Amino acid sequence: MPGTRVGLLCKLITWIKTDARKIFWLAGMAGTGKTSVALTLCQMLDSDADVLLGGSFFCSRTANVEARTDVRRVIPTLAALLARQSPKFAVELAAELRPNSGVAGHQPVGEQIGPLLQRPLTALASEARPIVFVIDALDECSNERELAELLTAISTFTCDANVKFILTSRPETHILGSPISDRDQNEILQLHTIETAEVTEDIRLYLDDAFSKKPLAKPWYTSADVARLAKLADGLFIFASTMISYVLDSESITGRTTRLQTALAAVTGSAVAMGPLDAMYELVITRASNAAKVEPTELEMTRRTLACILVVRSPPSVAALADLLDLETDDLRESLRRLQATVHVPIEDDEPGLRMLHASFGDYLIDRAAISIRLTKSVGDDLLARGCLRVMRKRLHFNISQSRSSYEQNSGTKPDSIVLSLEYASLRWVDHITGLPDPLVLVPDVSSTFRPRFMFWLEVMSILGQMRRAAAILIIATDIVRHIFSRWSE
Repeated sequence: MPGTRVGLLCKLITWIKTDARKIFWLAGMAGTGKTSVALTLCQMLDSDADVLLGGSFFCSRTANVEARTDVRRVIPTLAALLARQSPKFAVELAAELRPNSGVAGHQPVGEQIGPLLQRPLTALASEARPIVFVIDALDECSNERELAELLTAISTFTCDANVKFILTSRPETHILGSPISDRDQNEILQLHTIETAEVTEDIRLYLDDAFSKKPLAKPWYTSADVARLAKLADGLFIFASTMISYVLDSESITGRTTRLQTALAAVTGSAVAMGPLDAMYELVITRASNAAKVEPTELEMTRRTLACILVVRSPPSVAALADLLDLETDDLRESLRRLQATVHVPIEDDEPGLRMLHASFGDYLIDRAAISIRLTKSVGDDLLARGCLRVMRKRLHFNISQSRSSYEQNSGTKPDSIVLSLEYASLRWVDHITGLPDPLVLVPDVSSTFRPRFMFWLEVMSILGQMRRAAAILIIATDIVRHIFSRWSE
């Protein structure tokens, strides 16, 4: 069972057989293997005597088949597939359809589930096995309003039979705002939160299996090659599958060897490897920047946010980045919601971890994106440098450690006054300043920040246990702080 994320599949099957909840939402950015998991799960369930696979629907925009993106086809398809397997269900379904033969095609999406699934499933109330429906790639559906109706209908679905829904999608805004995102009611797993080592091993198995199924007269790859390529994939199954297609396109030893070595040398900048990902990234950015739906100020916020996440030195919290950008936390979170297919956004505002899901997205924004959305690192460094200095001017104050005496050693406990934005600013201000083409342009800001607050900053660094770093910061910034010291001596 190569490349199918065995541990995840076992978890899914265990959930189907033991958990009382009816919805399992598998979320993840484009290319993380959601469809592969869904396909393999269906294959496993189809041969599992303890489970009845009622039906599956694989949405797909790239299939160029309108029905694969039509939300109105989902419930009718699942009902038809279950009717083929269960005569009891088929009889009840036919009875529901007789009074209104056009129910499947003409009723609103939210009203389909009653006559096509809910009421006919009463015939299977005595069925001991869980009945499972798999719907893959919900984000590929073309009509967001109808998709919202479908998700609401599934979330409120009740019947006497033991029914389970396995749903997969990217964490798009309109899906995140639906009832399936309720963690109290549903099981939710984000693929990008799984340990990197586990995913890399899955991709290695996937690559090794694909290569071994296309043997040649002589060996043309080594286990070390596969391991290196798996690491290069950096958690993206779509990257690996693209490489497989690229390498195996040649039927000669020389051709495959050449292609494999080209892939291994590609790191993150290969046009061959990044083409499919670029198309997905362009789709995400286009949606986030749709001028028909988003105000110009929101577009600018999205651009500024991405520029900062691109160069941030350690993943901040949503609240910390909002403070650094002088924004309201709710406004920033709303901006980030449009980017969650490519950016990991922590659930809690004060939880660190805000970051791009894959380094190739940053490379795309810098090197390959359309001119209108292309970014430079200096934009992010400028925003964060100014933000760090502004936060320190606002938050640094006398006795910030709340010590009772200057003779007592720091307790080692960080006081509430040192919030994450101040911690980041104190530790990283010089990194962003030295990342600017002309760092000296911020000398006035540095002076106004540190001239009255230098000792307060040192106090914060002491509380954080970063006095060595404080010394290093001052050495790195010598060309900047010497201007400050010269002004102090005036």
